[in-house]
Amino acid sequence: LIPSGNRFLKYYLCEAAFSLVRCDKEYSDFYRLKYKEVNRCQHKRALALTARKFVRLVFRLLKDNRLYCPAK
Repeated sequence: LIPSGNRFLKYYLCEAAFSLVRCDKEYSDFYRLKYKEVNRCQHKRALALTARKFVRLVFRLLKDNRLYCPAK
């Protein structure tokens, strides 16, 4: 997520990422891993990286015209 991007889209992507962190174990583990990597702006950085991971997943699903099936 870059500073020059659409701020409204970034806001809602981060909201979606925060929801994923609360509800999905894979994203929760990823968030915690990224949170522990740095000392400053931990929450903001971890949330942005989680949102980025989510965007990559959504883009790939749309590109391949597939449905989301979580790994079990």
